[in-house]
Amino acid sequence: MSLPAVHRDPALPEGVTIYEVGARDGLQNESALVPLETKLDFVQRLTAAGLPIVEATSFVHPKWVPQLADAADLVARLDLDGVVPYPVLVPNERGLDRALEAGVTHVAIFASATETFATKNLNSTYETQFAMFEPVVRRALDAGVAVRAYLSMCFGDPWEGEVAIDRVVTAGKRLLDLGAYELSIGDTIGVGTAHHVEAMLDAFAAAGVGTDRLAMHFHDTYGQALANAYAALRRGVTTFDASAGGLGGCPYAKSATGNLATEDLVWMLDGLGVAHGVDLPALVQTSTWMAEQLGRPSPSAVVRALAAG
Repeated sequence: MSLPAVHRDPALPEGVTIYEVGARDGLQNESALVPLETKLDFVQRLTAAGLPIVEATSFVHPKWVPQLADAADLVARLDLDGVVPYPVLVPNERGLDRALEAGVTHVAIFASATETFATKNLNSTYETQFAMFEPVVRRALDAGVAVRAYLSMCFGDPWEGEVAIDRVVTAGKRLLDLGAYELSIGDTIGVGTAHHVEAMLDAFAAAGVGTDRLAMHFHDTYGQALANAYAALRRGVTTFDASAGGLGGCPYAKSATGNLATEDLVWMLDGLGVAHGVDLPALVQTSTWMAEQLGRPSPSAVVRALAAG
């Protein structure tokens, strides 16, 4: 299997953490239900490939995301006491109740930087979402459960257009102030570009939020995800969300196509000499297998190239 030549840039971080979202964000928008055994196999294969964090599922009401109706059954078959964390998404207190009953140790909340998406995705408003999440975070922390926060529509919104950077920073700080250990800044519809990413990170830094508290979550709708990840890397970001094989989308934002492919990110990091701990050949085999389960080719350029070679 081909691998890129390594040309190390000393200005870049020595290593990064890849937060794998393929099993949750990658599969949630699939119209055909993926069997529980396939999901379990997928999570286990991702773990075996060296992904340090694998987000497993979401405790959302099955009415809204039928694909993840088997969340409790999946979590029950995972090793929650192992080295690799298996976070789950919890949209509200009821979701947290189910997650705590399942024994999870890491959860994530999912907020919006815009009014319209808060209404469509959370059945809330921009302002009331913070009141909704406050007891979720407090109760999780009281139970010894780590909380991550996603913030969506940070670079653009299909209904409202461009989103002001200061609005994103304000919303992000409020989520961190609730007690989240990390904020994942989401380009949900993939409209961000490299300098926009730099400006966003500079604004967070000016507000006192360093890159040690931030992660980046890019979608590849316009082919910009990898360039945006590189821009964030150069600004010192060391946690990146990615989805094996480039799977993904959002049920409530039809213009949100696939996530940044984990394989494409790993290939770039390998060439830059940035450590990540992921076994690229094993990951490509996993995504090739999952593409077969879903009945279509992987959207990842690296998966297609290496699988063909």
